[in-house]
Amino acid sequence: MPKPDTEIERALVVGAHPDDIDFGSAGTVATWVDAGIEVTYLLVTRGDQGGFDDTPREQMAAIREAEQRAAAKAVGVTDVRFLEGYRDGWVEPTRELERDIARVIRQVRPQRMLIQSPERNYERLPASHSDHLATGEAAIRAIYPTARNPYAWPELVSDEGLEPWIVTEVFIVAHPGADHAVDVTHAFDRKIAALREHRSQTEHMGDELEPMVRDWLTRNAGVGGLPDGHLAEMYLVTELS
Repeated sequence: MPKPDTEIERALVVGAHPDDIDFGSAGTVATWVDAGIEVTYLLVTRGDQGGFDDTPREQMAAIREAEQRAAAKAVGVTDVRFLEGYRDGWVEPTRELERDIARVIRQVRPQRMLIQSPERNYERLPASHSDHLATGEAAIRAIYPTARNPYAWPELVSDEGLEPWIVTEVFIVAHPGADHAVDVTHAFDRKIAALREHRSQTEHMGDELEPMVRDWLTRNAGVGGLPDGHLAEMYLVTELS
């Protein structure tokens, strides 16, 4: 079982693209913010391959970055960071990506992290986009062992003054073995508000977005054993020491 939210001061959420965090976890993030946790978002790409209209490609990255910042505010998050040099659709779990995530871990010093699954879920293939898998793999490597090891990328200490940091709890979204339900019933409106901010990705859904998301979360709540009428987001939670 994860620690009570009241025992967590800082959390870092890592996603491959703008909107990944909000589709998977905006309700959870809202509950953490309500509990007083300081949440930081880290996006690996700016999502330039996304969109459903004729917006010029060269504009899409800036549009989606702005959308993500607005969506984060809808759930109370103001610290939103983007890595440089990673292309939407081309993410691989390289040592460089591992290092760049570890750098942010050492900057933020979170007790808890939320990451994408590095394991493919064949029952939810859209959640297992190759960029998601690569980002999840790089993130878990960054958590253990890189961020805690002073001899991994020693220049993070010598050149940047970033001392090792131990993350003690990891929430993994879209994992095929997810068994921990977070009750997001009271955060549902904020989750929808966050998703609506991703206009380039959700505007074409119109009135279908809210019932679609409600159906997902209702099924999650059933799997997680919550009472009828509740809504949930699901995770595999692992603890480290």
